Amino acid sequence: MHKLGDFNELEVVKEVDFGVYLKFNEEEILMPKKYVKEGTKAGDVVRVFVYRDSEDRLIATTLSPKAKVGEFAYLTVKDVNKVGAFLDWGLDKDLLVPHNRQKVKMEKGKSYVVRVLIDEATDRIIATSKINNYLETQADDEIKEGDEVDLLVYKVVELGAGVIINNKYAGIIYNSDIYKPIKTGDKLKGYISKIREDKKIDVTIRSFGFKKVLDSKDIILNKLIENHGFLALTDKSSPEIIESELQMSKKSFKKAIGMLYKEKKIEILDNGIRLT
Repeated sequence: MHKLGDFNELEVVKEVDFGVYLKFNEEEILMPKKYVKEGTKAGDVVRVFVYRDSEDRLIATTLSPKAKVGEFAYLTVKDVNKVGAFLDWGLDKDLLVPHNRQKVKMEKGKSYVVRVLIDEATDRIIATSKINNYLETQADDEIKEGDEVDLLVYKVVELGAGVIINNKYAGIIYNSDIYKPIKTGDKLKGYISKIREDKKIDVTIRSFGFKKVLDSKDIILNKLIENHGFLALTDKSSPEIIESELQMSKKSFKKAIGMLYKEKKIEILDNGIRLT
């Protein structure tokens, strides 16, 4: 079954002056000429995104939206009228957020984290900024501590930042695990640092576990090469200086230089470390 608001592999059924028609379930839908690759003919199969145009007709495009149905995204409002707010999601037709789907009143020019969905009453693709109903607040068997995950920051709070994990779960990054400025809308790579007894999820954007040490080693080696083989950092350097220079914790730095020393890749001096 082909899906509205998603990418589909569709067969070309006929060519016309203004494009080609594609087989979409029991219908034939238009892909306008501007998206048709030269040489495309009946019988070919093309990968397209299917949505509705300004007249509510199903239409296909080779453009990629900033989010498809079922995904979260940080999108900017292009216009607001009595119907709702219209977001730029990368297609010819803007994405509607009806007024009753807005957590706060949306303003032109501002950006918001939204969920893209199909309105069951109208079968139209819309978005909502009331995203909490679409987030899993507890971990399941799909994720475990140490997993690398994709993150979207959806709010910044006093304790840290609320994030959407793998386009599915709600989690939090605490300030102690944030080593660089982050803001709503940022897309980050992170790691599941802890799954609590209540199944709530803590996340870090620092490298995790053994991978953390390996990543830290590479960072230190690259920095040494950039600085002609010497860094004025030791295990007595302050955590602030180490974080400023290398964007890692002092603990990670000490573990990494210990491994590099054992591997005979560096010398540890009184005033710093040096490539061998």
